[in-house]
Amino acid sequence: MLDRARSSLLVIDLQEGYRGKLLEEARVVGAAQRLLRAAEILGLPVLLTEQYPKGLGATRSEIEEALPAATERFEKTSFSCLGVPALRARLRALADAGRDQVLVVGIETHVCVGQTVHDLVAGRLGVHAARDAISARFALEDEAGWAQLVGAGAIPTSSEAALFQWLRDARAPEFKAIHELVV
Repeated sequence: MLDRARSSLLVIDLQEGYRGKLLEEARVVGAAQRLLRAAEILGLPVLLTEQYPKGLGATRSEIEEALPAATERFEKTSFSCLGVPALRARLRALADAGRDQVLVVGIETHVCVGQTVHDLVAGRLGVHAARDAISARFALEDEAGWAQLVGAGAIPTSSEAALFQWLRDARAPEFKAIHELVV
């Protein structure tokens, strides 16, 4: 299970260039926003990537508005986020400090998300993938990518399940604020 003291949130390539092109786009954006708001409430590290922003645009405005102030940003051209040395080093530093779980959200399931998950699993990190916050442009690629990343060792979850795993108890001081994100 996810443990908030051990978790970070990795948001992959939710950029303007994909606006109107994603399978179940509203679901994906809404779930990502929910997780970002929860990460801020709970004080979890957030790492955000943009794939070739010069061509694909900046992070979508709805995601940008939900980002915690301390979000760390990384531009990339590699499909796997771990192709960015600074991001790879940051994830290793987080893991060395006890944050060895990464909750992954973003696009595209069969390319950047999938390759990143494979590399995270190979790096012996605990990888969780929020199904409602991951998508692709086409159903076949989304389905095939999801099967591959789960087969590689990612633990499938949803945004709501992640929130309540991070809380663990309704007596947590953040319960009310987190609960408001799902009702």
